[in-house]
Parts: sequence; structure tokens; C-alpha cells
Amino acid sequence: MKDRLAWGILGTGAIARTFAKAVAESEKGRLVGVGSRSKETAEAFGAQFGIARRHGSYEELLADPQVQAVYIATPHPVHAEWTIKAAEAGKHILCEKPLALNYPEAMASIEAARRHDVFLMEAFMYRCHPQTARLVELIRSKAIGDVCVIHATFSFAGPSNEEARLLKNSLGGGGILDVGCYCVSIARLVAGAALGKDFAEPVELTGCGKLNAVTGADEWAIASLKFPGGIVAELSTGVRVTQENVVRIDGSEGSIFLPDPFVPARNGGTTRILLRKRGQAEPQEIAVECPLPLYSIEADTVADHIAERQAPSPAMTWEDSLGNMKSLDRWRQAVGVVYDAEKPGANRLPVHRRPLAVRKDHRMKFGRIPGIEAPVSRLVMGADNQTTLPMAQVMFDDFFESGGNCFDTAWIYGAGACEKVLGHWVKDRNIRRQVILIDKGAHTPSCNPKDLTAQLMQSLERLQTDYLDIYMMHRDNTEIPVGEFVDVMNEHQRAGRIRVFGGSNWSLERVEAANEYARSHKLAGLAMVSNNFSLARMIEAPWKGCLSSSDARSREWFRRTQMTLMSWSSQARGFFAGAASPENRSDPELVRCWYSEDNFRRLARAKEMAAKRGVQPINIALAYVLCQPFPTFPLIGPRTLNETRVALQGLEVQLAPEELRRLNLED
Repeated sequence: MKDRLAWGILGTGAIARTFAKAVAESEKGRLVGVGSRSKETAEAFGAQFGIARRHGSYEELLADPQVQAVYIATPHPVHAEWTIKAAEAGKHILCEKPLALNYPEAMASIEAARRHDVFLMEAFMYRCHPQTARLVELIRSKAIGDVCVIHATFSFAGPSNEEARLLKNSLGGGGILDVGCYCVSIARLVAGAALGKDFAEPVELTGCGKLNAVTGADEWAIASLKFPGGIVAELSTGVRVTQENVVRIDGSEGSIFLPDPFVPARNGGTTRILLRKRGQAEPQEIAVECPLPLYSIEADTVADHIAERQAPSPAMTWEDSLGNMKSLDRWRQAVGVVYDAEKPGANRLPVHRRPLAVRKDHRMKFGRIPGIEAPVSRLVMGADNQTTLPMAQVMFDDFFESGGNCFDTAWIYGAGACEKVLGHWVKDRNIRRQVILIDKGAHTPSCNPKDLTAQLMQSLERLQTDYLDIYMMHRDNTEIPVGEFVDVMNEHQRAGRIRVFGGSNWSLERVEAANEYARSHKLAGLAMVSNNFSLARMIEAPWKGCLSSSDARSREWFRRTQMTLMSWSSQARGFFAGAASPENRSDPELVRCWYSEDNFRRLARAKEMAAKRGVQPINIALAYVLCQPFPTFPLIGPRTLNETRVALQGLEVQLAPEELRRLNLED
């Protein structure tokens, strides 16, 4: 027994009782602890299941040195919180489905498991059962030819009480998250198997449903999905209606029917897969034997794969869980389900439910920008990808906790949505004085002093602030005398609306002319320039009117003037991230803007240097920007926490002048 995985159960509800019984009947696990929100409940649960270590709080359970792994059996909205806290405590984790309330929270959970090097699996128990593995084998072997249509239903008639968990908004109620997640997961699994992958993501997803008039949770809902290869799926779920909970897969040469797809042989025994070939009158019955109870298999799956930190497919891998949550978000959006916790002002704490604070072990580097009192993080978070508050909260919280304090957005990004979510985040976290906000306006064709003023005022309103630390003219208009731009920017600076200003996609000649005008009129000039600057030479601008300063003449100008450069596309939009090669032309924009013989030579040298240093080529590319002999503040645009983590690693790479020259083919 001592060599068995020592489990603690976090929560004491119905599913916790099911798992406690399963661990006792497993081959590789043993129950050693339970944690509840009250000592009395923990005592009662422990007495029922023979658990000696009974804790009156979840924190106490996580602090128990005898507990190696925890099963998180709490309501949906706190799955992510306790997954993160369990990872921080060094515990391996099996988290009840869904892994989190939404995709961003799931991403934060997985990032915590990665950071603290612990096992994590989302508890879709059916994915661990041999029946599911056999199903995948049948699909991959073309037992029914090419998969065409997938039908999946999981539904039941629950209570109508709006205060019950299944319908309560604050508890993540509704059928989509509670059992619709099973339908999505099996559709993605089957489509993936048909395409020779572990899972597939839908290229289209639509849906509709019936929402509870009081709570807004979905009582029942359907979804239509389209996958690559023309595979389509019809999903149905609900918590207020009884349906036939089955899965049917129709192919070009037959069909597969699963009478018990999601709860196969709960107590162990035989399950059935019905395979009907085209033209057959009766289906072939494929029996799948497994003596262990369903949840016991799940517990043993965790024990078998602790060392790898993930269980292999068809169990839920991290990427599989992320894809599932992303599809569930799309389904909820199509139906109109929004949880109160996802709305502005509702959540003033990060996912881990502690006050936002910079981590003590952060490795952020800082620099100085004239006119800005506080040190500025050398990496600047581009707030141009985040148009929803839940995603922005997770991405921005992580960057802030990693030491980042500078955020860049623009009036034009997301038609204003990007400014709004950044503003909501800053207000919700109450950190306006702790962050440096960069905004941009006067984008072509509205590049003139009048429109600049109108856009600045609207940006301040969207961001819910009365000043911007840095304001950039997003484009230049050479038909307007440069002094007119300098005059209007000084007007806003004197009014306290901006601290300093600069130009994005301005030629260096116009910058010099603007600053000469400012000097001669005793006005403030441009304090920084925001042009493209990267190791890879920009062949063609991603957007009309963009300028690059990566050439030798521009580099010498910045070295001589020591003007601050806030470089966009500082990592050449992923050219150094691993996919770029002369043969891979799947990303037309990457090909158009960055593919050239000299850039591939730079990539080869970055790979060579990265291999010697034990880092990634993209870390070398970012270090190239950071290590220039003039002040640089690269703008980064990560879309995931993993991309942020990789970008931060570039801060640790120091490049000597001769290495900079070699990377840029100057030797």
C-alpha cells in the first residue's frame, strides 16, 4: 500500500464520494486525506470512507505532506483557483471537468502545472476507459470508412430551482459546461482520429438553446460543428430535459453506435460498441471487457503517468483540454451564456483569488524613458489581441505578476474593444498608478491634429483614465507641417492628458524635423519612436504605411541620438518561433513579410546560437533587440501564457556586440 499514490480529495460533494469509493477499489491508489470547508463535514466524510487525515479547509489539505495527489471536486468556478493552488503546493492534480470556467482560466491552470512541474489531468473518466481506446482504433482503421457525421447527446432533467447548482449563474450552471463538455470532447476526439490526430478543432461552430429567465444559464442547447475534411457534428445537451444519451458516428461505409459512451461500465464489466457495415441487416457487437470500475481506471491512469506530468490520448492532454474549453466558450457565446464572474467589475482578483502582486522571483528587466518617473519594463505587453475581459485578465495578470508594467494599445485596435478591456482590467485591479499605458491615435486616413484630439479623448474614456503615460501618433501625414503635430501634442501634455509623446511609423527625418521645431519653439519634442525593429529584415510591411528601422543607417541614428525605440513585431511575427522554413509556406503573411534568403541565414545563425546556449531561437531574436547600444523596449503580442513565458526567457540572454553583428550577417 505504501507504494500506491497517496490521494487527497478536495471537496465532499456527490462526485467526491464517487471518487473516494473508486480510489479504494483502484489498483494503484490509496486515500489518505480529505479537505472540506468545515471540520465537521471533513470528519463525517473521513469516517464514511476510512480516511484518517481530515482537514477543515482546502488549504490544510494542500499543506499535508502525506498527500501526493489531489482530486478537485469543487463547483466549476473554483476549479482553476484550486488547481493553481494545488500546483503551487507541489501536488499532482486530477481536476473534475470542466477544467475551468472558460478557456483563459484553463490556460492559467495548465501554466501553473507547467511552472511547478506537477501532473494535471481533466477528469473526463470515459476518456480513460478501454471502450474509448477501442473506439479510436475503429475510427483510425477505417472500420466505417471516412467519418462524415457525429451525433452526441448528454442530457438529463434536473431541478428547476434557480438556486440549485445546475442553474445558478454564480456556480457556472447550465448544460453546456456540466455535460455538454462530454459531447464536445468526444466529437473532437472522433474527428481527430478520423484525421490521423489525437483530436481536432472545429473550424465552424454555431448553436442555440433555451436560457433560464432568472439566471441566464442554459437549460438545454444544441451545437453544430464543422471540422476539417468536411466532418460535421451535431451535439445536444441539457439539465432540464431527458434525452437519449448516446453517440452515433456515420461514415461512408457504415456506422458506429455507443449505447453508453460517457459512463461505460460504472462498476466494471462489459461494455458494447455496435458496428454496422453498409448493407448489413444487424450490427456487429464489439465487447470491451474491463473488471475495474470506471472511476478507478481514471485514478490508476493518473498513477501510471505521474512521471510524464500528462496522460496520453485518449485521456485528456493539456492541449486537448484547452481545445475543449475553447469550443465550450464558442458554444456558450453562440447561445448567449455569460457568467457574472466574466463581466466587468465582478472579479477584482486574479484566477488564484489572491490580490494582484508582482512575484518575488520575477526576472523582468527595466529601463528609463525621459519624462516617465517610474522604471519601465523592458518588455511591453501589446494589448491588441485581447478583445474579451476573461482573456485579458489572465494574460495581463500574468504579465504584471511577471514584473511587466507597460501596456500598449491603440484607438483603432478591435474597433475600440482592446482599449475597453484594458481599461476594465486596470480599473478592476485598481492599479492605474502602477502601470504605464501607451496608446496610439491619428491612424491613416484620420492622421491630422483635429482627429488626433478626438481620438485621444475617446481613448481616455474607453480606458477609464484621465491621462496616458505615453501617446503615439500612429502614422505620419507629411502633407501636414510637422509643427502642427508638435503643437497639438504639447497642448495635450500641458492639459495633463499625456505625459510624453512619440511617433509610430515615422521616418527618422520627420522625427528630426519635429524635434528641431520643438527646440526652436521651446516645446517638448518626440520622446520615442515606435517603428519595426527585429533581427529579421522586414521585406514587406504587414500593414500599409508601416516603417522599419532595422537597417544599418537607422541603427546608427538611434545609437547616436540615444532616442528610445519601442519596436513592434520585435520577433518578426513568429519567424523565429519554429514554423518558418523555405518549404513551409502555410502562413501567407509570414511569407510575404519575412521570407527571404538573408532572413533564413539569420534564422540558421539564431538556431546555432540558441543550441549552444540551451535556449530557443526566438529568445535569441528577442535578445538581439534588447541588447542594442541604444534604449529599446520591444512590444510583444503573446496570445497564450506559454508565449509570454517563452518571451520572458529572452530577457536572460545577453549578446555581445560581435554576436549581434554575426546574427545580422555583418561578419
